[in-house]
Amino acid sequence: MAQFFVIYPDNPQARLLKQAAALLREGAVIVYPTDSGYALGCRLSDKDAVARIRQIRGVDDKHHMTLVCHDLSELAHYARVDNAQFRLLKNNTPGSYTFILEATKEVPRRLQHPKRSTIGLRIPDHPVALALLAEMGEPLISSTLILPDAAHPLTDIEEIREQLESKVDLIIEGGTVGIEPTTVIDLTDAAPVLLRRGKGEVTHFGIADVDEN
Repeated sequence: MAQFFVIYPDNPQARLLKQAAALLREGAVIVYPTDSGYALGCRLSDKDAVARIRQIRGVDDKHHMTLVCHDLSELAHYARVDNAQFRLLKNNTPGSYTFILEATKEVPRRLQHPKRSTIGLRIPDHPVALALLAEMGEPLISSTLILPDAAHPLTDIEEIREQLESKVDLIIEGGTVGIEPTTVIDLTDAAPVLLRRGKGEVTHFGIADVDEN
């Protein structure tokens, strides 16, 4: 049975953040709030917890997991970023974007795309998520909370508790969350490419739309 925390976005409780971080370090899979809905998360280094997230989501190793970072300095440790990419990231983070970038050796091969050696990275614009990341001192591996065969992410906290309290270790309610997933943008080519249109605006990227789904 999952534990349930209510963490206030205007003043996240340090005691609960420490408890959540401790659970993550012990191998927990959690549900936590972001600016683009609720997400599943675990430690980057926890192979078994990552496998649990893939099982909950019903996805295989070809599905990009997202590395959720606290800030750009942390993100740059896990992705190769040139000057042009860095400017785009600086101007659009924190926010409701997932950026596909070339992974560094700090990202385990099992978490990279099996053919492209890439990883999805984001910096969320939600005070509870950022406070938890600060408490952890390291990024989380994360995935949007969309269950197998569902068309949309879960956004109602009571429905999340009903469906997932036996499958995860902690559920965090954190006030208002977004109801749209992130916009996914591939930055590995010469020009940004839109892979999924979500909450984040795209007009200022000058990108080519390859997938509206």
